[in-house]
Amino acid sequence: MRPDHFLTHTALSRRSALGLAGAAALGAAGLARATPAAAHGSSGTGGGEQYDDVMFDVAAAEAGGWAPSRYGPDDQRGTFNEVTAAKTAAALQLLSDGHPVTTYNLGELMTNGFPAFQTEPPRVYEQRLTVTGYQPPAGFTEGGGILQTTTPLGANRVSIHEERFPQGYTYQIVTQLDGLNHIGVGATFYNGFQGPDIATPTGTSRLGNEHMGPIVTRGVLLDVLGLKLERGASEALSTNAAGGPVLLDDYRITIADLQAAARRGGIDAIHPGDVVLIRTGWNTIARSEPERYLAREPGIYLAEARYLADRRPAIIGSDTWGLEVLGNPVVQAVFPVHQELLVKNGIRIGEGVITDGLAEDGVYEFVYVTTPQYAQGATAGNAPPAALGQPGRHRSWG
Repeated sequence: MRPDHFLTHTALSRRSALGLAGAAALGAAGLARATPAAAHGSSGTGGGEQYDDVMFDVAAAEAGGWAPSRYGPDDQRGTFNEVTAAKTAAALQLLSDGHPVTTYNLGELMTNGFPAFQTEPPRVYEQRLTVTGYQPPAGFTEGGGILQTTTPLGANRVSIHEERFPQGYTYQIVTQLDGLNHIGVGATFYNGFQGPDIATPTGTSRLGNEHMGPIVTRGVLLDVLGLKLERGASEALSTNAAGGPVLLDDYRITIADLQAAARRGGIDAIHPGDVVLIRTGWNTIARSEPERYLAREPGIYLAEARYLADRRPAIIGSDTWGLEVLGNPVVQAVFPVHQELLVKNGIRIGEGVITDGLAEDGVYEFVYVTTPQYAQGATAGNAPPAALGQPGRHRSWG
């Protein structure tokens, strides 16, 4: 997508526009630089690793320099491979002491008109009810409802309700889990798969949702919003329309923030196959301030993505619509964190993952459960995940 088209769709600020234009110029001039090599397999939340925001070598990545993946040249699951039977068994041991378990819904409520990244045709969620077997109330069809017939079916007079979605519905909306076929570098996607080789009119022939499968694993919450509130860090905070706290619109979450949030939650280490969820509070403005919600967002950038990626989590997610910081002057490219995580590392991204309940109960370590739509060739799943946690109990796999 051309930078000017991208800006039209996202309504980013002028300073963001200048940053994106500069990124486009750098790319055209071939000036993108490679990231330093990083040590793989580290699991702690601290340490002496060094990470930076230097843009990766775009040309090398597009030419297949990130392939094959560590899981082999034919792999389509990425770090979901880290969620082994033993990993799931170990996660379930978190709940084995008989302490009462609370089940948390981590999904955002899907409502008509929920704000979504703008494309053409648009991403929309506009549910419509169909009625069979009785006369619906006045204004039903005028408001978009669909009346099949007022006559009940059969001698037993069956009536029916169903829902319908207009063209434009997508799994890439509200709470979602990005697949490895979602974002590429040019025509190159995860593990070197080429867009022209895998694109079909109904989805992709490789890397689609059917290769995800349900997973049950350890989840950890990095409550950056709670951390900043506790510290009284006003420079990082803003408010929603109701006066509640959120991270600042373009706040860049740092590695130090992630490490401090982990310590605050008693998380000694992030292990391969874990799910890492970041709380910003940004979800609380989605309905009250939809334009603000889409214009910018707090989140991580490249250094933080690389720091987390070295721990090989199955998923990195947040309560924002795009995970990575938008609108901050540091941003010099279009969704580079998505490329770093999905394309290079095979790490799926969770968006709109709501963790307020976990934070309120002080649950920072839990069992994470997700069953993405089993939809062939799809680029995401938006079935909400769940967490099984024990309020009031701190523990870690350190």
